[in-house]
Amino acid sequence: MMEIEGQPGQHIQHNGLMMKQPDSVKPPVNIAEEEDMESEDMEKEALDRRYAWEPSIFYSPGNETFFFTGQEISIRESLDSFGAVIWPGAVALCRYLEKNREQVDLMDKAVLELGAGTGLVSIVATLLGRYTPQVAALKWGRDVSRHFPSSVYHYDYVMCADVVYHHNYLEDLLITLQHFCKPGTTLLWANKVRFQSDLCFTENFKNAFNTTLLKDIPQEEVRIYQATAKK
Repeated sequence: MMEIEGQPGQHIQHNGLMMKQPDSVKPPVNIAEEEDMESEDMEKEALDRRYAWEPSIFYSPGNETFFFTGQEISIRESLDSFGAVIWPGAVALCRYLEKNREQVDLMDKAVLELGAGTGLVSIVATLLGRYTPQVAALKWGRDVSRHFPSSVYHYDYVMCADVVYHHNYLEDLLITLQHFCKPGTTLLWANKVRFQSDLCFTENFKNAFNTTLLKDIPQEEVRIYQATAKK
């Protein structure tokens, strides 16, 4: 099991995009103001997210406690970094892995998590697969093939959760996913849809892989996809 971070301090997301015809013409919002608004929205979601889980997940100041595979998992969060918060896609993917052990058999499998953040998905995958995880830094993009050659790094499963939101590394992320998702590899991606750019990435993702929507969770705006490499 290898758990790999993506770009420093990243990996979070937002609410779905709703378009409305304006009542009057307004001056355009500049890019800096728009990015500040999106950042504020993500910070608000980080706070609101604490109250969105099922009753089996309990909150105490600074900690999130989860119960998966009969084990208690306690993770200390921090709101000063998007990567230090547990997001809806990660919890949804963990639930899916726990409930679908026969379809996704992780026992003695080589598993990679990209953009691991707090590591919740990696922890649950480790419990289901019964192996010791390893951690390494990885920068998304074209250099990944040089630092992680396919001849050495081959995985049965590649997992990622809430790695798609409004950031500047979506193209690099797709390149990285294509590098690790080789024939024989199954890619599982869970994400909450927040921005128009999320939908654009999803279309590019579907064009790059053989893709199946495994689960749609409307109340959380989360979708879980399974993908394999195109021949």
